[in-house]
Order: sequence, then structure tokens, then C-alpha cells
Amino acid sequence: MTQRANVLFLMTDQHRVDTLGAYGNRLAATPVLDELSRTGTRFDRWYTPTAICTPARASLLTGQAPFRHKLLANHERNVGYIEDLPAEQFTFPQALRAAGYNCGLIGKWHAGHHRNAADFGFDGPDLPGWHNPVDHPDYLAYLAERDLPPYEISGHIRGSLPNGGPGNLLAARLHQPVEATFEHYLATRAIEQLERYAEAAQDGTPFFLQLNFFGPHLPYILPDTYFDMFDPEQVELPKSIAETFHGKPPVQRNYSTHWAFDTMPIEVTRKLIAVYWGYVALIDAEIGRVMEAMDRLGLTDETAVFFTSDHGEFTGAHRLHDKGPAMYEDIYRTAGLLRVPGQPEGVVRDEFVSLLDCTATILELAGLDPSPAVDSRSLLPLTTGEPAEWQEDIVCEFHGHHFPYAQRMLREERYKLVVNPDSVNELYDLLTDPDELLNVYEHPETAPVRKRMTARLYNLLRDRGDNFHHWMTTMYDIGEVTYDPTLSGLDKDTY
Repeated sequence: MTQRANVLFLMTDQHRVDTLGAYGNRLAATPVLDELSRTGTRFDRWYTPTAICTPARASLLTGQAPFRHKLLANHERNVGYIEDLPAEQFTFPQALRAAGYNCGLIGKWHAGHHRNAADFGFDGPDLPGWHNPVDHPDYLAYLAERDLPPYEISGHIRGSLPNGGPGNLLAARLHQPVEATFEHYLATRAIEQLERYAEAAQDGTPFFLQLNFFGPHLPYILPDTYFDMFDPEQVELPKSIAETFHGKPPVQRNYSTHWAFDTMPIEVTRKLIAVYWGYVALIDAEIGRVMEAMDRLGLTDETAVFFTSDHGEFTGAHRLHDKGPAMYEDIYRTAGLLRVPGQPEGVVRDEFVSLLDCTATILELAGLDPSPAVDSRSLLPLTTGEPAEWQEDIVCEFHGHHFPYAQRMLREERYKLVVNPDSVNELYDLLTDPDELLNVYEHPETAPVRKRMTARLYNLLRDRGDNFHHWMTTMYDIGEVTYDPTLSGLDKDTY
């Protein structure tokens, strides 16, 4: 590894970990990402700090947990939170720029509303929004220059809403060749930026380039080649499709209704999963074009490569689609791959790591101080394949999407605890129930686990300054406290 490595950061949106061959999907068509896993480090317990686009992306930018940076919701469904990071907020691209790096971002931004990627020091076209902006002037110019046909879709797949209206669009056929897809366009623009950065690198200027695909976020809109790549009959449905919502927070059943799951035949769910896998295959192929360009430009041996996603996707699991106020593995555990020049191949780690940890890692690769990324820890020690001291659990959080909805999660080796202040709490034994169908929070035999994990979560939140812990102080058995939980300052006996 060079002292100031180049960095290629590949990111997808709403991407299930089980779509990749490297993570066990025997039918997957992901040879490029599988090769990245084979030649680098695969993290098997990689989690998002929060399963919602803007807060997760803001955490990557800042190295701060969402409760700390306070950008807590996507602006499209914002219910009163801030919509942009403040100007004085530390972000890694600004630090890299100040250190002489070229910094580019091609693709999805969605880390704020009024402030775009250029405001944070990134080169590249401004591509706002939550899904492929197919009416963007730069994309239209790309099509025109190559005499490619415009965006056109048919065969819409959607359910029906309780009010009788059509449900959210989940998938459709795209009447364009692969070369005209937005994914191909993004890869092309990334290659062009790589070529510019490679020329500057010859004079000693390192680069950071982030390629953010908008997919495989729903709706899955693909040309026939990928729409029909996988036979739905070969799709194994997630076991959690048997979800009854018994003993679960009622909001989960409401979200299932919002996404109209029960209004569509199970054959449609199989087709949606098959199309989703096709979307991942398309993105893998486009990443392959970028990796080939890296080889052609002589950059591979001096460029660290990341691959991850902002969060996962339900795609029928728990009778849900998209994401939301349900802290299941489907949307909180994602793929995490990292290849660092000079480090061993084929390393597999099972430590609990986070998208947050990318920030400190990027800074360290650039030879910069990672300490401003206060909730982030460099992953570089794990890429050596050597043992490392690491925390044996991880905290995740959620603040709402269509409405405010506070949640905190503690995930450890066997168990997961989810605290839902307005509803029932959840405890899952992932050894006996990996699909998280049975909430054992109130089961008498799990009382010791519940008490231990509640106290552990409380202490972690308190120590990091997450005020969610104040609710836990009064409502749950977290043991003795050494301060006045009323914050009144009047009852001296509680000190």
C-alpha cells in the first residue's frame, strides 16, 4: 500500500447481501464483485448505521452516527428534520481536497437537498434524486451523442393500496439496449473521470473516485436481457415470507399494507426477486467495465477498492418491500468488500463493522488523521488477515421516514435487541431463528439476555452521547445510574 493510495469507492443503493455469489448465492451472476472478494477482504458482518439513504450517506461523509450529524431523513419524505449538513461539518472529501487529492463522485448523491456533491469538493455531474434521473440533461446528451433511444417502459408491476389506488411501482421492462441504460451511462462517466485522474496521477496527484449506482433500489427497471435473466421458478423465497406479525410492532403490518404485498400473487414475488437479481447482474457488469479501465490505465496496483451499499432491501422478506421501521438483517446487514494494494487475498472477517468505518479507512489510506471521523474506525488492520481487538457487538439506529419513528438496535453474536419506545420491543435468537420470525422479548427464559443486552445498549448509547438513553433510564431495567435521571438538579439524593 502506498502512503497516499488512490481510492475507488463503489456503492449501490438498497442492495441485499444475498444477491452476490461471494455471499453464498449459487445462482448469482456477479463475477466482478466475486473476484473483488477473492482478491481482497470480505466482511461478513458489515452493517449500515441506519437503513435509510440520506442519513447513511451522511454518516459515510462525516464518520458520524446519524444521531450526531442529525441529517436523519430523506428530503422527499422529510417530516421536520434538517435537510443538509451544516457548512462547518467535517467531511472526508473536503479533507482529501485540502491534502491535494482529486475527488470525484459519479452517480447518486442523496446526502442532502440544497447542498450537492460539488459543495463538498466532488467533481462530476450533479445527479439529484432517489432514483435514476432519466430526464437529466447530461444523460440525454449521452443518448443523443450515441444515437441511443430514449427511456421508455412497459409491463408495470405493482399492487393495490387500501384506498383503491395503484401501489408503488416495483418493476417494469425498459425498452432500451444495455448501452442506453442509466447504469451504463454512469459507468461510462466514471471511466472518463478515471482517465482524467490517471493523467494527473502521473504527476503525483492521487484521487478518490466514488461511483454510486441508483440501483438495485426499486423500482427494478431493466432491459429484457436482465429482466428475464433468472427463471422465477428457480428463486427460493425467503423463509420470512411466512411472517404473521404476531408479537411484532403493528407498524410492520402497516408497512406491508403500504407496499401492497398481499395484493399480489406469490408468483409476482418470485418474479420480483428474479428481476432484482438481474438488476444486480447488470450493475456487476458495469462495474466490470470500470475495473477493466483501471487495469488499462495501470491504476490497479496503487488503488484501494471498496464495494458496499447504503443499506439493504426487503424484496418480499417479512412480506415487505423497500425499507422502513423494522430493523431486520435484510436491510441492516449489507455486503462489504475492500481490496488494498499489498494486502493478502481471500481474507474473510466476522467482526461487526459498519459503513461508518469506511470514513476513517479512507482518511488513513490518504495518510490523514482519522480522528475527526469520531464514530468511525479504520478497517485496515482487518485486511491484514491477522487477529485484531474489536467490539463484539454493534449499534444501529433509525429515526423515521414517512413519519418520526425512533428505534435503536444492538446486534451481537447470537441475539438482536430492538427498542421501540412507542410499541413492543423485539429480541431475536439468530441461532435458532435466523429469519427473525419469533420475537422472544417477553419469553421468561430470555429474561437474563434481555436484561444484559438492555443494560449494554443503554451504556453504549449513554457513552456516545445518544440521548435516546434517557428514555431507557426510566422505562427499562438498566441497573443503577450515577446521575439525576430527571435532569432537574433538585433531588440531590439521586446523585
